Amino acid sequence: MIFFELFYVFFLIGLFTFGGGYGMIPLIQEQVVARGWIDALSITDFIAISESTPGPFAINIATFVGSQTGGIFGALCATAGVVLPSFIIILIIAVLISRFMKNRFVRGALSGVRPIVLGLIFGTAIVFLIKLIISSSNPQSFTLTSSYRESIAIFLMVFGFYLAYRHFKKKSPHPIAILAISALLGMTIFWVL
Repeated sequence: MIFFELFYVFFLIGLFTFGGGYGMIPLIQEQVVARGWIDALSITDFIAISESTPGPFAINIATFVGSQTGGIFGALCATAGVVLPSFIIILIIAVLISRFMKNRFVRGALSGVRPIVLGLIFGTAIVFLIKLIISSSNPQSFTLTSSYRESIAIFLMVFGFYLAYRHFKKKSPHPIAILAISALLGMTIFWVL
């Protein structure tokens, strides 16, 4: 039954990933594409939509995948599945927080997990960049328009990294403004071409 499978898969994703929604991307991509719920090219669109809509990324992507796969009830099952592990773990930690943070093994484990999460996020970005470059240079799908669109997408990505870098230096516009401008530019460019 698809509803139980959606709940189960997203429950496992929520249970075994660390570092928030970005740390979940590789596991979500692997599970969702392997089960045939969404194809490998569409997953990037789901990630972009999930990132630019309000709310936590993991909940947004679980809701979108669940909705695409099983309608409204599928969206509810996937969302409940991804939220439930964190909810249970936070309840347990809230009760035992003082003992957890004083334990040197817990502090050591958290120190070891942080760089791994950063590596997962960076690795995912590299994989998507490679897919973007390969899809734009694929001779079967190569047209002037698609190549031009992919070049513009790469430019927008580099421009987004630049704005994010400036944001860390406190000289950039608000992130919501950056997302809105990027969305408008993307829609304008892809509708015109």
